[in-house]
Amino acid sequence: MTQPPLPPSAQPGPLSLREFILAFDRLLAPAPPEAEVLREGAGLLARLVARDDWLPVSHAQAHPQHYQQHLLHVDSGERFSIVSFVWGPGQATPVHDHTVWGLIGMLRGNETAQPYTLAADGRPEPAGPATRLVPGQVEAVSPTIGDLHLVRNAHDDQVSVSIHVYGANIGAVHRHVYLPDGTAKPFVSGYSAAPIPNVWGQA
Repeated sequence: MTQPPLPPSAQPGPLSLREFILAFDRLLAPAPPEAEVLREGAGLLARLVARDDWLPVSHAQAHPQHYQQHLLHVDSGERFSIVSFVWGPGQATPVHDHTVWGLIGMLRGNETAQPYTLAADGRPEPAGPATRLVPGQVEAVSPTIGDLHLVRNAHDDQVSVSIHVYGANIGAVHRHVYLPDGTAKPFVSGYSAAPIPNVWGQA
């Protein structure tokens, strides 16, 4: 006997990610203002990271030397991409920018995000206190509201995982790391090698 489909609130695994992708696609379809994308998108991401039963194991594996950025989805028009960031104990980014809007939702563990600004000579300087993200919490970055930060795993003894949504194919975006002397070092992040999860097959 064929079982009826589960309601959205009860759908496990990849279906939760698929629903999120479809909802974000609908949000961006009319090309709304960035403030609306960040506000409404934060609500969608908060619902996704409120439950921790959908992320493939392959996209939650830490690397012993550096954090991992696993691609979960990229829109065919590159309007948005979704990645899982996996932080080994104590791992951190340098001070960096994004050049596009982004939303960060905490799934497992904790991370701290220290915002920065650039001094007149180009040197990065802390801008206010660091924010500690806990599971279910979402924060935003953007050139219009603050785009520079340094992020680290708040734990020295466990892995942390956050889910990020960006307003571009973030692995192909030309960005910058800011060194203490003010040097802006260009980089393109790419993605870690885990295969993109299949969210389109029927369960």
